[in-house]
Order: sequence, then structure tokens, then C-alpha cells
Amino acid sequence: MAVTLDDLRRHAIARSLFKPTTLSAAIKRLGFVQADPMRAPARAQDLILFQRVKDYRAGDLERRYERLAIEEEAFVNYGFVPREWTALLHPRTPRRAWDVATQRRAQELLAFVRERGAVHPREVSEAFVHHGRVTGYWGGDLNASTRLLEEMHRHGWLRVKRRESGTRVYEAVEHPPQDDSPARRRARAEALVDHIVNLYAPLPAASLGYLVTLLRFGAPQLMTEARAVAKAAASRYGHARVEGVDWFWPADENPASRRHQTKPVVRLLAPFDPVVWDRRRFELLWGWAYRFEAYVPAPQRTMGHYAMPLLWGEQVVGWANLRLERGELRHELGFVTSRPSGPAFDSTLNAELARFEQFLAPR
Repeated sequence: MAVTLDDLRRHAIARSLFKPTTLSAAIKRLGFVQADPMRAPARAQDLILFQRVKDYRAGDLERRYERLAIEEEAFVNYGFVPREWTALLHPRTPRRAWDVATQRRAQELLAFVRERGAVHPREVSEAFVHHGRVTGYWGGDLNASTRLLEEMHRHGWLRVKRRESGTRVYEAVEHPPQDDSPARRRARAEALVDHIVNLYAPLPAASLGYLVTLLRFGAPQLMTEARAVAKAAASRYGHARVEGVDWFWPADENPASRRHQTKPVVRLLAPFDPVVWDRRRFELLWGWAYRFEAYVPAPQRTMGHYAMPLLWGEQVVGWANLRLERGELRHELGFVTSRPSGPAFDSTLNAELARFEQFLAPR
């Protein structure tokens, strides 16, 4: 197949930034929506869905979570997946087994959750203060039972029933046993790698390999099979060598199709948006290095605290930092070379900023 880098760029944009649809349809089509708690100006999951869901407002996913057939889950990162995916991810064999004392505390906590039906971490902290305190994953001081709730969720003992002001409320869950034959294990691994390719294609070979290693978060028990699927990628996925790099995409797609046209509009994308998530692919497609600098000391930042890639047509020409000040949206722009000239860019940029103001407005 004769494929150019221009084809791959258009393919990447057109297949991911599809026509806005319903919330449930968008999640089903994406498969996985990465989550991040930082609000700058909104959480990553809301920023991702905003570009793909009609009339979406920040917080809609949390507000409607219980009515949607989705789960908060680990996949290649932490986020939201269609509920049917849990059969591919569970029963999950953790990479590190609990010691006897932790196992005992987890059983005690599970009985408490089952008795209550659903629990907020605050209730657990009050009831199990004797568990002590630990350092959280992102720093700070946590009740040890709150941390254990997170681990029980990751191990598959609990699920997130809903969120209250951003805090996970848990309930007990039991995942049915799976057919553990080699053929069925391979089939589950194939389905998971298919989901990776569907979300992030077209993918350079090195990126596909890296994403498969990230399945250790969501399906550590299938890592051997998943690596085998990745090694056989050329027999399962569409592929081509473009400018010395091997690329992969779903077998039923054609990156060179004339259907993959991009509109001359501005889109401000979350740092974790599927279009820009893969920094290796980003640099191959757009010719410059985008960096997420939220955890970089302020004096060392070159783009800003939460620089959002600025897509103009089929080119990522710069980035934007957005913030709300007294209810008003403020923006700071940066460009790789120079600001695009002409009224078309200015008009669509203003339209995108106006959309963001509506997106951030309370329901």
C-alpha cells in the first residue's frame, strides 16, 4: 500500500476526532478514555470527551456515570472503559501479591464494604483508623485503609459505583472465572491489543510495543500472550513502512483513503487526547517535540503548566494554556514557528475558545 506521512497524519486526525455523538456512543467508539484528576481548566477525561460528544459539559461523565455501561478501570493507563471489557481484564492477577497482614486487612475491609453496600473512603477512614497512615502515590498523607481501597479496586475486589465531588465510592464486585486455556488466553490478549490499535492508530512499531508493555497495569496476567500478539502485528493489522518507520492500523482501514479529510478549524486537545498522547508519533507526524510540563518546576517550563496542543486543520502549530479567572476564560498561546496569519485562523480560534467557555459553564 502506497502510504505517505501526510496520509498517516490525516488518518490519525479523522479517525479519532469523529463527528460529535452521544456520550455512550463516544466512549464505545474510543474504547478507553484516560482519566487524570488535574483541572487545568478541566479534567483530562472531560477535555477528551468534549471534542467528541455533542453539547458536552465538564463533569458530565461523573454526573452520568452510574447510568452508563462503563467502568473505571486500569487499561494501558487508568480511565474509563465499556463494561464488557472487564471480561478481558479480570480476574486480574496482581504483579505483586499481598503479604499475610495486608491480605487480612483487605478481607476485613471487604466484609465492611459488603455490609454497607457502598462506601465512601471517609467512612472507611473513620472505621479503620487503627490501620494507620501511609504516603499517597502522588505525595501527601493518606489513611492506610484509603490506599488499600485503591489496591482492592485494582486487584478486582471492588468497583467504582459512583463519585461524590470527585471521590470514588466503592462497592464489592466478583468477576467470574475465565477459561484459562492457551487458546482463550490468546484470544483475550488479541482483543486487548486490538483495542490499543483501534484507539491510537496509526501507530509506529515502537509505540505499539510500548503500549503493549503498559498492559501490565490492566492485564498483567496476559503479558506473555500480548507480547506475542505484538510480535505478529504484521499478520494481524494493516501496515506499511513510511520514511523508514513501520506503522500499524486496523486491517479494515486505509490511511490513504480520500475520506480522511480534515476541516480547517482549531481544536485545543488535552495532553492525554488519543491524537497527541503518543509523543513519539507526535514528533513523527508534526515534526516537533511536545512535552507535558505540569510536573516540571515552573522556571524550567517552555510551554506552560498544562499546555494543550493547538490543532489547526491537519497541523499542530502550537499550544494553549487556559485558565478560569473569576468565571472568565483566559488563554495564553505559543507557536512552534509563528502564529498562522489570516482571518480564518483567528475566526476558528475564537470559535474554539467560545466553545470552551460553554463547556466549562455549570449545568
